[in-house]
Amino acid sequence: MDAMDEELKCPVCGSFFKDPIILPCSHNVCLACARNIIVQTPEGETPPHSGASGTSDYDYLDMDKMSMYSETDSGYGSYTPCLKSPNGVRVFPPALVHRHCSITCPLCHRSVSLDERGLRGFPRNRLLEAIVARYQQSRSIAVKCQLCDRNPVEATVMCEQCDVFYCTPCQQRCHPSRGPLAKHRLLPPTQVPGASQQQPTAARKLATCAEHDLENYSMYCVSCKTPVCYQCLEEGKHAAHEVKPLGGTWKQHKCQLSQALNGVSDKAKDAKEFLVQLKMMLQQIQENGVEFEACLVAQCDALIDALSRQKAKLLTKVTKEREYKLKVVRDQITHCTMKLRQTTGMMEYCLEVIKENDPSGFLQISDALIRRVLSSQDQWVKGALEPKVGPEFDLTLNTDPLLQAILQLDLVQGKGFRESPLLTHMHAGGQKEAGIPGAETSKVPPAPLLQLEQCCTLNNSATLAWRVPVPPGGIVDGYVLELDDGDGGQYREVYVGKETVCTVDGLHFNSSYNARVKAYNAMGVGPYSKTVVLQTSDVAWFTFDPSTAHKDIMLSNENQTVSCSSYDDRVVLGTAAFSKGVHYWELTVDRYDNHPDPAFGVARINTMKDMMLGKDDKAWAMYVDNNRSWFMHNNSHTSRAEGGITKGSTVGILLDLNKRNLTFFINKEQHGPVAFENLDGVFMPALSLNRNVQVTLLTGLEVPKNILQQ
Repeated sequence: MDAMDEELKCPVCGSFFKDPIILPCSHNVCLACARNIIVQTPEGETPPHSGASGTSDYDYLDMDKMSMYSETDSGYGSYTPCLKSPNGVRVFPPALVHRHCSITCPLCHRSVSLDERGLRGFPRNRLLEAIVARYQQSRSIAVKCQLCDRNPVEATVMCEQCDVFYCTPCQQRCHPSRGPLAKHRLLPPTQVPGASQQQPTAARKLATCAEHDLENYSMYCVSCKTPVCYQCLEEGKHAAHEVKPLGGTWKQHKCQLSQALNGVSDKAKDAKEFLVQLKMMLQQIQENGVEFEACLVAQCDALIDALSRQKAKLLTKVTKEREYKLKVVRDQITHCTMKLRQTTGMMEYCLEVIKENDPSGFLQISDALIRRVLSSQDQWVKGALEPKVGPEFDLTLNTDPLLQAILQLDLVQGKGFRESPLLTHMHAGGQKEAGIPGAETSKVPPAPLLQLEQCCTLNNSATLAWRVPVPPGGIVDGYVLELDDGDGGQYREVYVGKETVCTVDGLHFNSSYNARVKAYNAMGVGPYSKTVVLQTSDVAWFTFDPSTAHKDIMLSNENQTVSCSSYDDRVVLGTAAFSKGVHYWELTVDRYDNHPDPAFGVARINTMKDMMLGKDDKAWAMYVDNNRSWFMHNNSHTSRAEGGITKGSTVGILLDLNKRNLTFFINKEQHGPVAFENLDGVFMPALSLNRNVQVTLLTGLEVPKNILQQ
């Protein structure tokens, strides 16, 4: 349907205007439709004038709400609404035009009373009538082909140079678009100027005055906003009004309308461009959605691949542990079998010797045989008949933090037209976001996105990584990383800076920390990221620290075995630091020559490294030789205990920071009383030794059950 159709149709009947009249509100209705919507009003009462949002008291009353007055009682005829028109306007039956009648505009619902002239008092809209006639004529006239031999069909094009109308077959046959005719301009018949004027039209009749049929309009009353004739002026009806020549006012109003149309035309042009933009956006949304889905699938697949690789690593560790246990048990079986065979053979030989009745011969070998039997008995000491490894696998896999992180994985809705959280500074279409320079700097940064695949924990350290979905060189000045206390307490700032990766050390073991990060710039601080939960290790895995050790200390076996090049005692610390929880580790004596007295214990990081452990106030230790031991702190020796160490001995250290004490063990048995109490602060595993000793560190151990029961 043509866009102008609605302008040319009556709001009452829904058809093209026929004999349109202009109501005082400037809206138009057909003359016949106007007769149908006239209603009678009580004598002496003026119908109220209402705006577009209200209705008159006499407009379109419902049947159940109308007072059914009789003509005798009311003095005027009753009225009953009929069905609605095609446009939804309620139409009333025609009535006699009396003095007390009114008509209501079907568009703005403004009511106006009719005078004695009735509908003749409203001017006819001759301009609208002419436009409707011309519009209907242009749509109904079909231009015929001028080259068809018989029964000409409707023309489809007209050559501007040849001035000939062609149908499609004749145009292809007589006027091809090639050769000399290729430059001719072909137009649709509807766009040809004057094409619709081929049919004869009646000469337009000059407009005559509605009150003086023999007079033409010649003047325009500005006050009444209506054209008038000379006789209207002579009668004095417009004596006090401003009156202007009709032609001059006509040209002036045409100029004003043209200027107003220019503004509307600009808005219409903007609206067309906006529609084009919206249609292009539909395609962009479709493309970006496909690209976004592909990116999401790729990132999820990357997480799955990383999990598969980690699964393979863990399975390798389990396989190595299984093979180690199997090898130890097989070696123990082989060794025990060999010893049992030797013992059995010796027992059978001894029984045969006992059966002999030669006293002198028996006494010749009995002493040696008795020593041999006693020596064989010593081989089956306690521990020789105990398995060196257990069937259980002392390994655990804590998947709760990872599972919680996966469950928290979600898309983040950005504000406005910000980038997608899965894309880095690029739209799905591959183009960088275009915008007004400097517009981004007027907003605070969005919430950072934690890179969960890079967030991890090691012992009591946590590493976090994040990013913000903004254009490169954009609006972020720095970041603030916050952690709680590992026990659901308040958050505290642990890092402020521009880096997007941060490692936090010195956390508590076997604790769950909540971490979050926010970005800031000159406009303020942005919202927090989603919270990630980080679980530190249940037990401590650590080695000796070469960076803090004395220069005479020598480390090997991936920094788990330590010896010394000096005859004097030198100190080495572990890489772990403890401030909370219960921790247990052991040291195995690999070499023990000339009865030295190494010291085992804990210390502050700034303890003296060139003397025996425990001689200053920053270390708590037990030093032990092959016969006895002492506890020492700040060069104070206490609690001498009998029993020492040899090659192969194991020294255990139990640091219970829940009870704030330190206890020592030799070969799994507690050595002496609780060594130190009321410990507070941060402690590191420590050891002092000289060149006569070599020990190996064993970590990642849970506290043995027999120790807990003591």
